[in-house]
Amino acid sequence: MTIEEAQQLVDDWINTTGIRYFNELTNTAILMEEVGEVARIMARKYGEQSFKKSDEEVNLADEMADVLFVLICLANQTGINLTDALLKNIDKKNIRDKDRHRNNEKLK
Repeated sequence: MTIEEAQQLVDDWINTTGIRYFNELTNTAILMEEVGEVARIMARKYGEQSFKKSDEEVNLADEMADVLFVLICLANQTGINLTDALLKNIDKKNIRDKDRHRNNEKLK
């Protein structure tokens, strides 16, 4: 699936099953909540925190998909083509970081 296809799939789902988009502020709050869930799982699975008994059935992939879904909702609502945005962002990073990481002693 391309990013453009994902944006269309989310839009189709919102307009049929989801009925309508939540407003941008609500979706921003939901995005923060979903990112928090990913952070919580990462801290427990890969960091030093431990899982509570009730958290042992968490699904990191599903939580990441929730983050992506809400991010796509926000992109759709604000007229952002994520394919174009990502390509421009990679170009920016290539120009800015051309030698920066290669010359960073901490990364050797």
